[in-house]
Amino acid sequence: MTRGGRTGMFAKWQSKPSKTIKPLSGIRVLVGRARHQAGSLATQLRKLGAQVLEIPFIDIRKPRSFRPLDTALQQLCDYDCLILTSANGVEAMWERLSRLRLTKKSLRNLKIAAIGPATKKAIEKRGVRVDVVPEEYIAESVVKSLRKQVKGKRVLLVRAKVARDVIPSELRKAGAQVEVVEAYETVIPKASRKRLRVALKNPARRPDVITFTSSSTVRNFVSLLGVRGVSKRPAVLAATVLASIGPVTSSTLRELHLGVDVEAEEYTIPGLIAAIVSTTVRS
Repeated sequence: MTRGGRTGMFAKWQSKPSKTIKPLSGIRVLVGRARHQAGSLATQLRKLGAQVLEIPFIDIRKPRSFRPLDTALQQLCDYDCLILTSANGVEAMWERLSRLRLTKKSLRNLKIAAIGPATKKAIEKRGVRVDVVPEEYIAESVVKSLRKQVKGKRVLLVRAKVARDVIPSELRKAGAQVEVVEAYETVIPKASRKRLRVALKNPARRPDVITFTSSSTVRNFVSLLGVRGVSKRPAVLAATVLASIGPVTSSTLRELHLGVDVEAEEYTIPGLIAAIVSTTVRS
């Protein structure tokens, strides 16, 4: 591990023959994804031998009103490009298309961009082709992929209520007319507050690794922990590895003075798992 005090936490893994043990055997991993999304990450970690604790740091809710999204979907013929930033956005949008009795044909004249393979897979599962997937699965890369193609074009961005403004801001600078509509919102699951504090209270049962899959999970974790305004990593996390899915999430961890011990090279769930495994092996 890269931070002091964490190099010995995987000694229990090293003390046994590698042929008889899985790479994450005996390692306690806290997964903080939304409840309906945690299954994939938790299942893969368990297959690698990890002891997984699921405490959601984030919950996905419907927006207060679907009117802006519905209006945009009913006028899809007026847009040139559609950008979807998450599988949650895809799911919410398709639910509204269905309620409005619109089919995938209404998307056929749009250039469709997706951030990351999970979003791309969610779109293609519904029989729609994805035209643009950035090299890196972050907003900046989407902008880079589309900047030269959007001048004078109308762009529809479907995303969460609270999100970074990189995409609309930069594409507008490139000459695009960008409309942003909310497909869902993320909230803090209040029931997780007590569970998280209990999990961190007992050193003998405290997670060895905590995973963060978005900036929202980081901010909500801090809120659930009740440590806003700290200037350094709280003592309760001193011996815990904080694992980030990518640079944007890492930036938020650093901004809130938690630090980053592990960052995925590929900004996906498999990439995050690979980074955790790689780090335990190096340790």
